[in-house]
Amino acid sequence: MANRLFRAMRSRVRPFLFATALVTASAPAWAIKPFSADYQASYMGMQGSGRMTIAPDGGNRWKYSLTVSSPLAELQQVTVFEDQGGQWRPLSGSDSSKVLTRRQNKNATYDWSRGVASWSGDVKPERAGPIKLQAGDLDALLVNLAIVRDVQAGKEMSYRMVEDGRVKQLDYTIAGKEAITIGGQTKQATKVIGTQGRKQIIAWIVDGMPVPARILQRDKGQDTIDLRMSGVR
Repeated sequence: MANRLFRAMRSRVRPFLFATALVTASAPAWAIKPFSADYQASYMGMQGSGRMTIAPDGGNRWKYSLTVSSPLAELQQVTVFEDQGGQWRPLSGSDSSKVLTRRQNKNATYDWSRGVASWSGDVKPERAGPIKLQAGDLDALLVNLAIVRDVQAGKEMSYRMVEDGRVKQLDYTIAGKEAITIGGQTKQATKVIGTQGRKQIIAWIVDGMPVPARILQRDKGQDTIDLRMSGVR
């Protein structure tokens, strides 16, 4: 069970656990604001808690973090990015996980002056990079923000994600509206679905919230990781 949990945590609720159409110079800016939300977390029946935060990091830079913890495991992802008139660019990222006594740590650097991304820490040599960057590239956490922005703007949800020494094309579609409960209040949410091989990532987007209200990851038709927003601070 511990090994299975470790692999699932390392899969990182990624884009969600979520690019040319994403951000362009002519696109209207979607204002980033400080935000903090708490989540109920579940992995294969084991319960935990999560938190997403967006905080200023000086100038036009922001820090976006996701923390998930349970009695057996802890996960933390942090991305520092810059907002240039609505165009978001990752600058650095860290990814740490602990399952029982086993730990892993990774660090990402997005060097836009050289146009490459690279990784250090507990990474395989073939995943260290460098990977050539393109305008509009995002990392896993920034895809979360992009999905929310583009749903609310009625835009196509198609992204080029540069993460873990690889490039992935991510495409999401809208699957209708659903009512969800956040802190005892019922909210209408837009349901968004993306598929990556055997995995399916489903996100629920509520107007006015900069991050998904719920994120569900499924593997081979079975729920694996589920984050449900429980409150906003």
